[in-house]
Amino acid sequence: MLIWIAGAAVLVVAGAAIAAGPIMSRVEQPKYDIVSRDGDFEIRAYAPMIIAQAEVQGARRPAIEEGFRIIAGYIFGANQGRMKIAMTAPVQQQAAALPAAEDKTGSDRWSVSFVMPSSWSLETLPPPADGRIKLTQVPAQRMLALTFSGAYSDGILAEKTRELRDYAQRNGLAVSGAPLLAFYNPPWTLPMLRRNEVMLACSC
Repeated sequence: MLIWIAGAAVLVVAGAAIAAGPIMSRVEQPKYDIVSRDGDFEIRAYAPMIIAQAEVQGARRPAIEEGFRIIAGYIFGANQGRMKIAMTAPVQQQAAALPAAEDKTGSDRWSVSFVMPSSWSLETLPPPADGRIKLTQVPAQRMLALTFSGAYSDGILAEKTRELRDYAQRNGLAVSGAPLLAFYNPPWTLPMLRRNEVMLACSC
């Protein structure tokens, strides 16, 4: 009997994990038009957006966790207006300093950012109470993106970045800058249901 109860509990938890990822990721996302699509590769034209970003130091995974906590505090009310701001997706991460011609995930300085909901402007967003947070207007831009599911270890992210650069080279696309990493789901989402992306600024 106890075994059956334990088994049922495991099924309930597993079912909740399957449902929670997609449900909790149904939040506002950056607006873009798809210029072209080739399998998992897309060229996107992004509309202007505002991001809240924090620069943190350390290895990639601890850095995104710290950056997430800093910016989550801002949107949950730790700001000068004590105002709540809706969560969005994805959480973005980008190396703040990248050695020339390298795509390493071993940088020790990272920019972690949330895109602010489109209903806010720089004039209406409350000033951050934490001096580590900056609100920045990002102009319209085109990005070359590669979407994938599953885990996103440093090794996998480096491999996906190489695939993205190889695709750009094969197709004569001019890309620049450090890869922008985007994670759409909470960490307890089952790997097969996750949406992850690697993007590069593209003059295309």
